[in-house]
Amino acid sequence: MSTKIDNMSVNAIRVLAADAVQKANSGHPGLPLGCAAIGYELWGKHMNHNPKNPNWPNRDRFVLSGGHGSTLLYSLLHLFGYGLTKTDLMNFRQLDSLTPGHPEYRHTVGVEATTGPLGAGMGMAVGMAAAEAHLASVFNKKGFPVVDHYTYVLGGDGCMMEGISSEAMSLAGTLGLSKLIVFYDSNNISIEGGTDIAFTENVKKRFEAFGFQTLTVKDGNDVDEIGKAIEEAKADKTRPSLIIVKTKIGFGCPAKQGKASAHGEPLGADNVKALKENLGWPSQKPFDVPKEVYDNYKKLAAKGAEKEKKWNKLFADYCKKYPEMKQLWDTYFDEDLAEKVLKGNKNFWKKFDAPEATRSVSGKVLNQAKAVLPNLIGGAADLAPSTKTYMNGAGDFSKNDYSGDNMHFGVRELAMAAIGNGMMLHGGVRCFVSTFFVFSDYTKPMARLSALMKLPLTFVFTHDSIGVGEDGPTHEPIEQLAMFRAMPNFSVFRPCDATETECAWYYALTSKETPTALVLSRQNLPQMAGSSKKALKGGYIIDDCEGTPDVILMASGSEVSLAVEAKKKLGRNKKVRVVSMPCMDVFELQSAAYKESVLPKACRKRVAIEALTDFGWGKYVGLDGAYITMHGFGASAPANTLFEKFGFTVDNIVKTVKKL
Repeated sequence: MSTKIDNMSVNAIRVLAADAVQKANSGHPGLPLGCAAIGYELWGKHMNHNPKNPNWPNRDRFVLSGGHGSTLLYSLLHLFGYGLTKTDLMNFRQLDSLTPGHPEYRHTVGVEATTGPLGAGMGMAVGMAAAEAHLASVFNKKGFPVVDHYTYVLGGDGCMMEGISSEAMSLAGTLGLSKLIVFYDSNNISIEGGTDIAFTENVKKRFEAFGFQTLTVKDGNDVDEIGKAIEEAKADKTRPSLIIVKTKIGFGCPAKQGKASAHGEPLGADNVKALKENLGWPSQKPFDVPKEVYDNYKKLAAKGAEKEKKWNKLFADYCKKYPEMKQLWDTYFDEDLAEKVLKGNKNFWKKFDAPEATRSVSGKVLNQAKAVLPNLIGGAADLAPSTKTYMNGAGDFSKNDYSGDNMHFGVRELAMAAIGNGMMLHGGVRCFVSTFFVFSDYTKPMARLSALMKLPLTFVFTHDSIGVGEDGPTHEPIEQLAMFRAMPNFSVFRPCDATETECAWYYALTSKETPTALVLSRQNLPQMAGSSKKALKGGYIIDDCEGTPDVILMASGSEVSLAVEAKKKLGRNKKVRVVSMPCMDVFELQSAAYKESVLPKACRKRVAIEALTDFGWGKYVGLDGAYITMHGFGASAPANTLFEKFGFTVDNIVKTVKKL
C-alpha cells in the first residue's frame, strides 16, 4: 500500500524536474511529470543499486531511452544520494554542469548510457541484458549466483516508433532475455500532437509477436500496480517483459497535463506554481524538498547498500571455493588484458606470404586473439561467413546456451551496433560487430554514440570499395570512409596487407576509450615488403627514396600496392616516396615532428590514391597535389574491370605523377 511519504517522494521528483526545466528555461518536463511514479517505485522498491558504489558489478541497470526526460533521472540520482546536488539541478543544461540536456555516460555518476536519439537506449538495454546472461552462464555456480541482475529501460512512443526498437526487441525475444524489463510510457502524445496522427499500431501485440510477456498498468500514478507488474515481470524466467504504463504527460500541471505542449518546453512560472498547489506540495520555493522526503530516500538507498553487502559476502565465499573462477573473473574484467597477451604473441603477429584478402587475414587474426582473450564476444549482421568474423570452437550465443561467444544479430545492423554498445557498457566483455562496409550507414548513429561514450567497440567492415565488383553500386561503398573519418574519437583503419591488419586489430583491442573500425578488402592483396608495426602510428613510409622526395604517393588498403608498383615504374629519375595511410585518425595523434618526417612540407607534389571519395585527403594533398579517387558511384562488373575503368592502375598513377 502506498503511503503519504510515498506520494510525497513521487511528487518530489516532479517538483525538482519542473523547477530545473523552468530555471534553465529549456527542457522536457512532460516525461518526468508523467513517469515519476515509475521511477520512484522501481528505484525505491525493486531495483538493486547502491548509491555509495555506483559501479557495483551486480547492480541492476536502468536506461532512460527517452533521454529528453533527463530531469527524471537527475532527480532520482539527487534524491537517492548519488552525488548530484541541488546546485547541479539548478545548473541543468548549463555549460560544464553535471546535468546536461540529455544523460551522458562517464559524465554524470549513475548514468548507465548516453541517450537522446530515440530508441537507442532500447538497443543498448538489450546489449546489457545479453552481457548479463552471458556472464551468468560463464561464472555462476550452484548456490553462487554471482551474476544475477536485471536491466530496466524506460521509453515512450517515440522510442517505439523508431525502427531500432523493433530490431532490438525482436532479437531480445528470440534470445529469451528474461532479465530485460521494458517500461513503455504510453501517454498517446507526440511532439506534433496525439499519436493517432502517425502511430496507431498495437504495441502490445507487436511485443507479444517478438516473444515478450506483456503487462499493462492502467494508472501510471498507482505505485502498487506498478510494483505488482514489476514482480510479475521478474517471475517470468523464459521471456523478456514489456510493461505498458498508461501515463499522462505533464501530470499534475492543470494547464498542460495530457497536452503536446507539456513535452518539450518549460511549464512557465505560473504553471509551476499551479503544479505545486495541485500536488499539495508544502512549498513554492524552487528546489525545496522536505527533510522527511530525503530521509525516506536515504532509508531506501540503505537497503541497496545492504544488498551489495550480502553480494560481497557471497562473492568472497565464491572466490574461496572456486579460486580458478576468481582468476577468470579478474581476467574478464582486466582492461589491460589485450595488451598483456597480444603484445609479444607470435601466433597473433604471424607472417603471411601469399596474397590474401584482408577480410580473410582478419578472420585468422581474430581467432588468434580469441585464443588468449576469453571475454571476446561478437558477431555479424547475418554475414559472418563473408566478414570472416566467426570464432571457431567458441560456441553460439543463443536462448539455449548463453555461454557461446559468437553472436548472431540477424539482419539488424542498427540494433547490432547498439547492442554492442550495451555489452561494452555492462562491462566484463570485449565486443565486436560486423557487416559489409556499405551497410555501415545503418550503424552510423550507434557508432557515433560509441565515440561519444568513449566505448572501444570494434566494427569490422568488409567489402571495402569498388573491389566488391559484380554486386554493383548498391554494394560498393564510396563516401563511407570519409563519414567515419569525420567523426571525433573514432579510429578507422583500412589496412593494405596482413601486417597492417594485425596492427589494426591490436589497436582496436587495446584501445581504452576509442571505438575502431577495420575496413577490409574482399579481393586478395599482396603482402607488402615494407609494411610494419609502424602502421600503429596511422601513417608511415612503406617505400622510400634517397633524400627529400620529389613526389609523395599516399594510399590506403588495396591501392598501396599500386602506388609501390608505380614508384618502380617511374624509375630512378624521380625521387618518389610511398606513404601507407591505414588510419588518418591515428596519424593525426602523432607529434608534429613525426608527421613532418613522413610528409615533409618541402614536398608539395603529392598524390592521394584511394578507391573511395577524395573527401578528407585535402589536408595531405595540398594545393599542388592530385587525386586518384572516386567521383561518383561504382558499377556492376568484375573488380579488375572496375579498377581499370575508374583509373586505379599503375599506368594512371604514373601518368598523374608526370603531369605534376
